[in-house]
Amino acid sequence: MQWLYAQLPMYQRVGKAALNPNLDDITKLTAQLGNPHQKYKSIHVAGTNGKGSSAHMLASILQEAGYQVGLHTSPHLKDFSERIRINGVPINQDDIVDFVVSNRKFFEREAFSFFEMNVGLAFDYFAKQQVDIAIIEVGLGGRLDATNIITPEACLITNISLDHQQFLGTTRPAIAKEKGGIIKPNTPVVLGTDDMETYAVFNAIANSLDAPLCVAKQYNYTTDLRGNYQQQNINGVVSLLKKLPSLRVSEDHIRNGLQQVRKNTGIRGRWEILGTKPTIIADVAHNKAGLEAVLRQLTSLQYDALHVVFGMVSDKDLGDLITFLPADATYYLCAAAVPRAMDVQSLSLHFSNHKRSFSSYKSVKHAYAAALNKASAEDVIFVGGSLFVVSEILP
Repeated sequence: MQWLYAQLPMYQRVGKAALNPNLDDITKLTAQLGNPHQKYKSIHVAGTNGKGSSAHMLASILQEAGYQVGLHTSPHLKDFSERIRINGVPINQDDIVDFVVSNRKFFEREAFSFFEMNVGLAFDYFAKQQVDIAIIEVGLGGRLDATNIITPEACLITNISLDHQQFLGTTRPAIAKEKGGIIKPNTPVVLGTDDMETYAVFNAIANSLDAPLCVAKQYNYTTDLRGNYQQQNINGVVSLLKKLPSLRVSEDHIRNGLQQVRKNTGIRGRWEILGTKPTIIADVAHNKAGLEAVLRQLTSLQYDALHVVFGMVSDKDLGDLITFLPADATYYLCAAAVPRAMDVQSLSLHFSNHKRSFSSYKSVKHAYAAALNKASAEDVIFVGGSLFVVSEILP
């Protein structure tokens, strides 16, 4: 694990320097491994927000249907092994060691990215464990993402919002074009939202590939994932499964799977309630659209005072985000312990300019401790702004 982290930069830590803008290397890597991704069925999930939750929902439902289900997501919250699971069980450290030791000379010679090796490990592990189907979440974008060498049974694109503009484009249609790069010939694709601005982009791609395209229908299922925003993800997931009659999935499987997502998959950080009196909520939403959805639900709660432990990464446009952060909240500003974190001084300047009440802290844990110390039993503490901030306070 130390070698994987230290050998090459990874996007989670350093951003753009870790990205490889083509599929040549991942194709070479998987060929060396015997093309493991061709040995089982898969479903590909992309989108700006909700793709992680949707991938976990799909995995949970298919587990309830009796399938051996691989799940590949990124990034992780607490431990690398979260990225690669089979029926909710993270990959064993011995399997990671065996993979690296067996292929290290080849990896060093070819200088693959951290994410490419991560994807290769997932594909190889799923093949060796003989999964029936794997749910593969896109890392970033879609068209040039290392996961985009699979030939899936179907594709799900959850939604399109402005995020990672420096890599994917500065408009929603431009970003949709990159996300739509996962669409494959004659392969069903479901859009999680009825979005006129981006539908034309997806429709053009799908038509050129004879790929059946549909917008998710509305359903009344519920899930154990508490965020109100999960209803949109439910609609996309169920619509996709109903497009795949080859999978033996009943209404009971869908209902039970949606109610057992946390138990079946181990998902964390989605409107996760960490305590009561005061109520403590953590959510990994980290861009404008995601935070707006979370904050709508947050400000609808009943509380005496709202305390927000907040940090972001430096490649986000905080000036665009801060205008809709609740003006009556008390903010505890911090920087996560990753190189991409926005420094507290920059955060403080933005919050001061927008007349928000705040204090600055040298670490996430110090900010969280201060919020706990100040909050009364009838208050709410929210922890968010960045996955990395949330990861540091999760037990």
